[in-house]
Amino acid sequence: MDRQNIRKLMRERRTALSENEQLEAAKKIKVNIFQHLKNPNINRVGIYLSNDSEIDTSLIIEEFWQRDITVYLPVLHPFCSGYLLFQRYEKNSPMAPNRYGILEPKLNCSQVCPVEDLDVLCTPLVAFDLQGNRLGMGGGYYDRTLAKYYRETLSKPEIIGLAHNCQQVDQLPIESWDVPLKTIVTPKKCYLW
Repeated sequence: MDRQNIRKLMRERRTALSENEQLEAAKKIKVNIFQHLKNPNINRVGIYLSNDSEIDTSLIIEEFWQRDITVYLPVLHPFCSGYLLFQRYEKNSPMAPNRYGILEPKLNCSQVCPVEDLDVLCTPLVAFDLQGNRLGMGGGYYDRTLAKYYRETLSKPEIIGLAHNCQQVDQLPIESWDVPLKTIVTPKKCYLW
């Protein structure tokens, strides 16, 4: 199956999950991610707001706040097309939909955190395989933004993909620009490579 057909199938699988299944998945993935994140020195975390039936990240974000961990959300870079910035997110942050209709904080350069200063970055994905390959929505934003961190194998941030169990496939067709993950967390388990 080609990449577009995999995206279509996985999005259909996510959309088919009931409200109760989504809620249970959100509760379970929260437990799994915090069992994985045992480092007490985590201060800054990048994560995303769920969209298009992605696994709900709101419980994870609430837990980060309760632990006094600063949360940053992706913002489409206004000057470097195809890249992301990560801006501080709080309960009262002014928000606006981006060109894809996804809510993001209104840009405030004083609240932007360089990616290398994040301790953890949780990324969305459409599909993943058991080799750590990730298939995104097709825009390449995360791949471009994170490429140098993989090439240089920097220790920060730890990059973690979040997914529903149903988004796993046997093998993804990969391209040279695809950035593999070392950690993917689902409601069922935490995969490490």
